[in-house]
Amino acid sequence: MIALFRRLPRPVTSVLAFSLLGSAPLLATAQTSYSDEKVWTEAVAAPPTTFSTEVLIPFEVMKASALTYGIDPNTLTVGEDGVVRYVMVARSSGGALNVLYQGIRCATAETKTYGRLSDKGTWNASPDADWQALSFRGPTRPAMILARQGICEGRTITGNARKILAALKSDRVDIR
Repeated sequence: MIALFRRLPRPVTSVLAFSLLGSAPLLATAQTSYSDEKVWTEAVAAPPTTFSTEVLIPFEVMKASALTYGIDPNTLTVGEDGVVRYVMVARSSGGALNVLYQGIRCATAETKTYGRLSDKGTWNASPDADWQALSFRGPTRPAMILARQGICEGRTITGNARKILAALKSDRVDIR
């Protein structure tokens, strides 16, 4: 290309150089504006009509905690939107229950609580709930443990519900 510039008269090389420089921003814009990525759309997530506290798959959230945790395997689903949803139960040593319908999105390492079970046995939906980053600290810790224990493999879902449940039953995460 440089050899071509050397053979052309000076005014022509100047025009070519400015033309090439002038088109560089357009080329850069064309490259960055094109995208194959689909816009993610979250599916409607209605809580399960039934769940059981008798068949929970237990998982440890914190050593020496007054709460025990588990998920109902019959409620675990893998949505077409890439969200793994489940019912999680936290039980106090006195027997009180805190029941949540939650989802984990492995692709973004986030969790969301769709609803909480009321004292009357009905779901209190959380339609305005935001996705929160998974963390070993704070309220997203139980979801982070589940993600690491078998729901996610890095930023991908472990597989179908059967594979996830097998992983949750066999793998244990050191929670320190």
